[in-house]
Amino acid sequence: MNPLKSVLGTIITGIVLAVIVMVVYQDGQTNPLEYTVWFHVVAGITWIGLLYYFNFVQVPAVGAALADDGGPGPAGINKYVAPRALLWFRWAAVATWLSGAAALAKMGILQDAFLLKEGAAVIGVGAWLGTIMLFNVWVLIWPNQKKILGLDGQSHDADTIAKAKTVALMASRTNTALSIPMLLSMTAYAHGGFPL
Repeated sequence: MNPLKSVLGTIITGIVLAVIVMVVYQDGQTNPLEYTVWFHVVAGITWIGLLYYFNFVQVPAVGAALADDGGPGPAGINKYVAPRALLWFRWAAVATWLSGAAALAKMGILQDAFLLKEGAAVIGVGAWLGTIMLFNVWVLIWPNQKKILGLDGQSHDADTIAKAKTVALMASRTNTALSIPMLLSMTAYAHGGFPL
């Protein structure tokens, strides 16, 4: 049986490979913070990867499908792809934020980061940007996507759906813009840049 034929098998394979790398290269020493940071990075890649997918691939593809009179339309994407992608997207956002907060707590700088105190300000900026982005996912993007895709069990008129599309798109584009300085803040702190 090939584990790569399922998503779960693929994830388990990746975890097993990561454990092998850890055992081979840890030299008998381990840093528990690394596991939290590793999980934070994996969750963050999932979240931001899906954010970029929505903005760079799905939204333009649905727009093109709507404009194509003889084409198949966006129904397949909206019915089969979007709900699954949004599920991973919103829960990856939660996992990213929680694991980031846990990493800051393990480092002893959670409060300093959110207060933008000296020595933790740059990662604090990243934490605040991530917090705004998490808010946008759960308060602006997800509730409006439920209306757009008909996942809220209600029927909405064209004006309501048009407004929901605008709010969801602007929140998603805001998150895309914020992700760039957020990632800079995270990597700059981890690699000694911007020692504020």
